Amino acid sequence: MKQQTKPIHVFSEIGELQTVLLKRPGKEIENLTPDIMERLLFDDIPHLRVIQKEHDMFADALRDNGVEVLYLEKLSAEAIDASDTKESFVETMLNESNISSKNVYKALKEYLLSMETFEMVETIMAGVRKNAVEVESNHLADISDREQYPFYMDPMPNLYFTRDPGASIGNGLTINNMTFEARKRETLFLQTIMNHHPRFKNSGIQIWRDRDESTCMEGGDELILNDKVLAIGISQRSEAKAIEELAIKLFEKGSSFEKVLAIKIPNVRAMMHLDTVFTMIDHNKFTIHPGILELDGSIDTYILEKSEEAGKVKITHEKDLKKVLKDALGVGEIELIQCGGGDAIAAPREQWNDGSNTLAIAPGVVVTYDRNYVSNALLREKGVKVIEIESSELSRGRGGPRCMSMPLVRKDV
Repeated sequence: MKQQTKPIHVFSEIGELQTVLLKRPGKEIENLTPDIMERLLFDDIPHLRVIQKEHDMFADALRDNGVEVLYLEKLSAEAIDASDTKESFVETMLNESNISSKNVYKALKEYLLSMETFEMVETIMAGVRKNAVEVESNHLADISDREQYPFYMDPMPNLYFTRDPGASIGNGLTINNMTFEARKRETLFLQTIMNHHPRFKNSGIQIWRDRDESTCMEGGDELILNDKVLAIGISQRSEAKAIEELAIKLFEKGSSFEKVLAIKIPNVRAMMHLDTVFTMIDHNKFTIHPGILELDGSIDTYILEKSEEAGKVKITHEKDLKKVLKDALGVGEIELIQCGGGDAIAAPREQWNDGSNTLAIAPGVVVTYDRNYVSNALLREKGVKVIEIESSELSRGRGGPRCMSMPLVRKDV
């Protein structure tokens, strides 16, 4: 099979992974406090030294299996330097950081531009504390506010979940308008890389959606089942309207995709994205959390196909997920492997720790968290090769190996 030369090439969930984008957890993790962690979408505060060790082991496991690992923070700095856009990048980031004071804005801009680019990127990601910047002001609002909220710029602790700000689809990607304010700035890094990094700019990458869209979608809901079929979750963080908009764009802009399966999942924290409850691990095997299914084992699935009328799609409603997947993938059987074996205790416990959030790095080969031992044992019984990584701190962010990775290149299957 020929080596892919395009900077983005993803036509399946299971093709041999060649290049992936990660973000190593940094000081943004230590800038979480109990008072702000819920607003920043965390349930707990990970131990930085341990989460970095675990993330490094994750990256090493990928490298050991022939995967090229790229880092968001490094590519962002390289893209800024390559395009001489440091000042405009800082201005855009400040404009999106809810800074109302002109004095604070000026001081932050000078503070950030005084740094080397990589240090500046890491500082923005980590958040800027008020005691780090000297602001000259006689305005009461600036003076009185110094003793209140500790940050001028909020930390971005969710950045190590690189799956969500964007998603590779075919030879293009979506750069997503994310649902919660805490994550919206994250996509500026990805946009900067695609526009300015020598590896990606002027390479014919199709931007299927950009960060300025009015509707919201996140990469954890976007699954590429094969070169003709996508599955996208109607979820807490991806709107039905956004899915329809993407489908129309894919159908009308000459992509290979012919169907989009819109799968409706519960709007709850433990099931925030489709990939937290449903992932593809082999040609006809999927992990699934039984909690998304109704009592009869069904789930609302809407099949979107191209319409003869421009700007519209044909929609069919189905309930039998196995039938929909068999028809879409052209296989005789579908095996849905239940998280925790469907056990009343193990399933919700391992679902909370992302037991269904597997990263396939080849057909039938997955990376999972070691703590989900019931699910991992069941996968092995089903003939799946399981590569376990330590996860005591990584799992505190409520995302698994698929959430922590944005595939850029996979071999075709």
